[in-house]
Amino acid sequence: MSKSVRETIEAISISPQSTIRQALRAINTGALGIALLVEPDSGRFAGLVTDGDIRRALLKGLGLESSVIDVPRPKSKTALLGTSPENLHHMFSDQVRVVPLLDEHEHVVDLAILNQRLRLPVAEPSLGERELHYVSECVLTGWVSSAGAFVTRFEEMVAACCGTQYAIATSSGTTALHLALLALDIGPGDEVIVPSMTFIATANAVRYTGATPVFVDSEEETWNIDPAHIARAITPRTRAIIPVHIYGHPANMEPVLSLAQQHRLYVIEDAAEAHGARYQGRPVGGLGDLAIFSFYGNKIITTGEGGMVTTSRSDLVDKIRLLRDHGMSRERRYWHTVLGYNYRLTNLQAAVGVAQMEKLDAILAEKHRIARLYTEGLRDIPGIRLPPHAPWAEPVCWLYSILVEPGRAGRTRDELMMRLNEEGIDTRPLFPPVHRQPIYHTGQNLPVAEYLAETGLSLPSAIGLRAEDIFRVVEKIRRFFSKSPLSRSALERNSSGNYAATRKVSPQENSCFPVFLWSQN
Repeated sequence: MSKSVRETIEAISISPQSTIRQALRAINTGALGIALLVEPDSGRFAGLVTDGDIRRALLKGLGLESSVIDVPRPKSKTALLGTSPENLHHMFSDQVRVVPLLDEHEHVVDLAILNQRLRLPVAEPSLGERELHYVSECVLTGWVSSAGAFVTRFEEMVAACCGTQYAIATSSGTTALHLALLALDIGPGDEVIVPSMTFIATANAVRYTGATPVFVDSEEETWNIDPAHIARAITPRTRAIIPVHIYGHPANMEPVLSLAQQHRLYVIEDAAEAHGARYQGRPVGGLGDLAIFSFYGNKIITTGEGGMVTTSRSDLVDKIRLLRDHGMSRERRYWHTVLGYNYRLTNLQAAVGVAQMEKLDAILAEKHRIARLYTEGLRDIPGIRLPPHAPWAEPVCWLYSILVEPGRAGRTRDELMMRLNEEGIDTRPLFPPVHRQPIYHTGQNLPVAEYLAETGLSLPSAIGLRAEDIFRVVEKIRRFFSKSPLSRSALERNSSGNYAATRKVSPQENSCFPVFLWSQN
């Protein structure tokens, strides 16, 4: 126990025989809103009393010299020292913000404080026993490198989900995109059209080949690349278009594919954030010449780090695999025919990926649940724009992201971020436009991308967030904008249907694999 923690515990500890006046002094000293009741002889924890408990007791007629033991209060929540953050997470609420941590002698040895110990995260992986079992299998059999059955199985599962003939596992989404570009012989002197509203890796992969990324603006309605701007950006040097399914919402692929066909261009989908999303009923990842996915730790499914190229073009598969593995011939070991890369995924990582794919439907269902709750709770706040949902799209909620429009809301995105941070709620701004980044600064005026970056905010969207967690975020936002409270029961009762949609999509329509639910996941 650190000195500061010990001093805090001592400052707020009183005997159960203390008066209400003494309890108030301890509460005032500790500034945590509680006093600990500790048996003076044994040092054992006997309960706690909050400032709210005392306030209600005084209103009912107890005096300052009354014994604190007479103050009506709910049973105190405690946990053993070493309790996992996940279990502590389920103990906190708007009423319980401090949980005493006890040793085996029932002495208070630490305090779990909501804002310090546990924030509501924007994203975190959903990992459990199945992932551990598969990884253990790799370790026990010795198949831990890039060869192994899990790599092949992972590739087959992703290809089946996307409706493509092939999938090639890689070390990251960025390396997947680099390989996709190289497979199309894109290089120096070529141009590739990309949205400025994206993570910088989309543009970086183009630069790795020696080609030039050409930035275009986004649609206001979907936040995705604007086909009208693509048309104006095409030059004789243009070789490809990379539409990004930003934040899980599919890009409008029909006009993109039409432009590509008209000008004989390649289309590479960046589906890094859109596992399970659909465009006109078809899964993303199988709409262009190639597509890529990311399995970074904050994505919908994860392998820690990892990526995948998906395609149905048989003429590209062998080239991608060759480039992925040092350019080494498959017929002759250690014989390198082209300049290649070490972009392979390990069997250990693929084992996690297989477990994740087996429960993809359950993960997507959780993501949809989170989105429905947010949508119901925030839909009536002027100046808050909810995530887009085009009629032809079945988006997935990678991160539930809103726009805070200062002209209508009277408050700014940054002010809301600061307030939520003070409440222990993690948020993230939307991506800064790539054309404004120091290494790419082009001086272009792309107003939609810039507006999205200035006003966009991603809210906690991690799998495992409870309804009360979402309710907490919603209530903090409603109070910030001076909106009337919304009861939790009303929030849950009215939040039906698919993600931000009025129509419902059955699990079968939005399904890649059977749903698996484990109690530990």
